[in-house]
Amino acid sequence: MYGKIYEKANTELIKELGQRYRDYRKRMGMTQKAVAEKSGLSIFTVSSFENGSSTGLTLFSFLRLLRAIDFLDEIEKLLPSLPESPRALYLKQAKK
Repeated sequence: MYGKIYEKANTELIKELGQRYRDYRKRMGMTQKAVAEKSGLSIFTVSSFENGSSTGLTLFSFLRLLRAIDFLDEIEKLLPSLPESPRALYLKQAKK
């Protein structure tokens, strides 16, 4: 998924993400039904996401899916907090 990522269409990225989610779910020993019950989503939604046909999955639903397989803490990797800028660090140090 990391090689030439900007050349891929969004639909292709969604399909790869769904496949990766399926792999995580299976490794956790969970069925689609178990994920659906834990997340409050339908089995159809889980299945559609995993096979790449659900390109309209909301961020809210995606967070529910991550929570269902106990991977919500991984969301930080999408947009990690920015470090403090050198200028801000300088100004903070200058005030001392």
